Amino acid sequence: MVPLIFRRVRDNRAVTLKIHIDDGAPPYEQVRAQISEQARSGALPVGYRLPTVRGLAGTLGLAANTVAKAYRALEADGVIETRGRNGTVVAAAGSAAQREAASAAQGYAERARRLGLTEDEALAAVRDALRAAFGP
Repeated sequence: MVPLIFRRVRDNRAVTLKIHIDDGAPPYEQVRAQISEQARSGALPVGYRLPTVRGLAGTLGLAANTVAKAYRALEADGVIETRGRNGTVVAAAGSAAQREAASAAQGYAERARRLGLTEDEALAAVRDALRAAFGP
């Protein structure tokens, strides 16, 4: 396990990332999931400037490409945004993420209907996928 403590935010709490090398999850996914969760919970506030890819990689003892992959996934999910020379910051959550989720849900609903699934079967598949993604 390699802990990383970000600078203190808001009420002087330290924000941390913990990478478990022996864990089954790849390191980039651990970085992505932890930053995403901390942004969602407010531990990393909107506008919080994240370390550079190289800086975070060096601190965690990971390859820069590993952290870059996590940052790309976070940016694609709308969790963070890159502002060029101004760095990478936690993005405002809400409407953009909700619109993207609604669009994905609409696409899934149409696909499930074309496959001939009943509403209950489609919902069961979604529940299974959510449990797999978010845990029990």
